[in-house]
Amino acid sequence: MSTGHGADSAPAPNRHDDDARTTSLPRTRRTSKGGTFSSLRIRNYRLFATGQVVSNTGTWMQRIAQDWLVLGLTGSSAAVGITTALQFLPMLLLGLYGGVIADRCPKRPLLLITQSAMAVTGLALGVLTLTGHVQVWHVYLIALVLGLVTVVDNPARQAFVVEMVGPADLRNAVSLNSANFQSARLVGPAVAGVLITAMGSGWAFLLNGLSFAAPIAALLLMRTGELHKVDRAPRAKGQLREGLNHVAGRPELIWPIVLVGFIGTFGFNFPIWLTAYVNDVFHAGAGTYGLLNTLMAGGSLAGALLAARRGTSRMRMLVGAAAAFGALEIAAALAPSFWVFAVLLVPIGMCGLTINVTANSGLQMAADPALRGRVMSLFMMVFMGGAPLGAPLIGWVTDAYGPRVGFLAGGVVSALAAVAIGFALVRSGGLRLKIDLRRGRPSVTFVPRQRTAAPRPDEVTVVA
Repeated sequence: MSTGHGADSAPAPNRHDDDARTTSLPRTRRTSKGGTFSSLRIRNYRLFATGQVVSNTGTWMQRIAQDWLVLGLTGSSAAVGITTALQFLPMLLLGLYGGVIADRCPKRPLLLITQSAMAVTGLALGVLTLTGHVQVWHVYLIALVLGLVTVVDNPARQAFVVEMVGPADLRNAVSLNSANFQSARLVGPAVAGVLITAMGSGWAFLLNGLSFAAPIAALLLMRTGELHKVDRAPRAKGQLREGLNHVAGRPELIWPIVLVGFIGTFGFNFPIWLTAYVNDVFHAGAGTYGLLNTLMAGGSLAGALLAARRGTSRMRMLVGAAAAFGALEIAAALAPSFWVFAVLLVPIGMCGLTINVTANSGLQMAADPALRGRVMSLFMMVFMGGAPLGAPLIGWVTDAYGPRVGFLAGGVVSALAAVAIGFALVRSGGLRLKIDLRRGRPSVTFVPRQRTAAPRPDEVTVVA
């Protein structure tokens, strides 16, 4: 989070770490000393986190139940992809407008409205399913309505974090938000699997709707006097263009967003792949689907807790995690057995979470506070809004050529995007790749292109 002009720019290069100047996202000048859970010392954030863990558990129950319901109604992975696309299409089309609203309006009242609307969508789908009237178009419509609410809820919730904890604890709070979400992901799929098997999908939807009572109560119980004051953007013309120009002119903003866009569009289609694997490859049921989601959530939770301990968001961490994510997806697509596939989901979850937290916290630290809502809406727009483009395509590939080919395609695109953007960052930073092959201490580093001496015979130089 930017606390002034100095915090908005990357740290100055160190002669002992020449690559630091472009392989590190901007860092805050003040950092929390409280450890992994330092943000929980703050009462308002503690209330927020408690409400979110209840609500997130319900959200994961609904996600599992929704995917399984659509597959049961249609028998088509493409239909699951269409549901995902409809839920995220509003973010793609209207995401930046949601950021403008978040920058203009007080976040807490805005979140009370959006969380209440989300509760209504869960309750409506629960009633339709329990009464036996649900049809696939109902699921499509509710997914679209939920997506419209998310357009405003996501940037408002992301930008509200700094108002609760302040700049010093921002990165820790972002990481704990992700740990919170992934903790719920450990419980939600398992509970959903039991509920679907024993009682049907309708109870999962109904409980999700009721779970929103927790975050609504948390928002109402907050002490508004303890919130950090953030100036709101006044209503004015050209605010969308202002946000886009702010991002486009800064490499530490634009390149993470582009990378996350590719990963979100092609690499995060797990509802499609996992339902297809369970149904067509492993010939199992909802319990197995819940187990696979739980394993991935375990890796994601570990990644979130590790991220909470780190004090900075480095660009090379982001690119490296994205490359590893793609490589692991390729390995999972080629896995010869169920348990090899299942075990690989753990590091896939860890790398996916590292990508999200590193990009999210780095962007919030780098963005101008008055434009933070628009920057985060653009981030969420490309991360979540890419699904309407990628999900139907990946769903079609999965239906036509099988789950393994669909998963493989997502991994290949993710890995190639990481490599391409890594080289783009190196080039924009005026660096070159140096591979030192000396015995006993081989290394791969980035150094400035300007050379002061001729290269040794055991040194390879690659100029981006």
